[in-house]
Amino acid sequence: MTNLYRPEFEAALRVFARVSEAMLREGHEAPILVGGAAVELYSGSAITTGDFDVVTGRQQAFEQALVQQGFVRPSGPGHSFTGWIHPDLKLGFEVVSATLLDGLADRDRVRLITLQPDGTAAVLAVEDMIADRMGQFASGTAPEMLEQARVLLSLHPDLDRAYLERRIREETSNEHGIATLAP
Repeated sequence: MTNLYRPEFEAALRVFARVSEAMLREGHEAPILVGGAAVELYSGSAITTGDFDVVTGRQQAFEQALVQQGFVRPSGPGHSFTGWIHPDLKLGFEVVSATLLDGLADRDRVRLITLQPDGTAAVLAVEDMIADRMGQFASGTAPEMLEQARVLLSLHPDLDRAYLERRIREETSNEHGIATLAP
């Protein structure tokens, strides 16, 4: 990769690629990176995250692959994180769903990132990430997500605007569209 990403993010992304490769070798579909880690990837670490949210229909296989990479479940008082942590990484990993954005995202748009020599990581399309952020914004519980969506759009002006418009409308119950992202 490049110096575009903060070192701990790149290290975690490489681990994610190794876990993905292990799952593929076992005959499972690759897990897909979503949430804040996908935002960090698409923003070149301009927006940072504290964990890797993952979608996979094979949570047990994914978690076994994490254990093989040295991950453990946090335990003891004060631990509310339900995912997995690695002693050397500063980012946790957690399966957040078995279905990609409730089946609304187009799986054919999932982006594959090759991280030699570690493997390939599957990441939700930037259009779907923007739509997801807009859905969270529209819910009224996460006003900061509007700014994340704006940043992603500004960094990816060549994305599929027709698809993005449709996805934002789906995620926001037709309350918002691309026009909402105008500064």
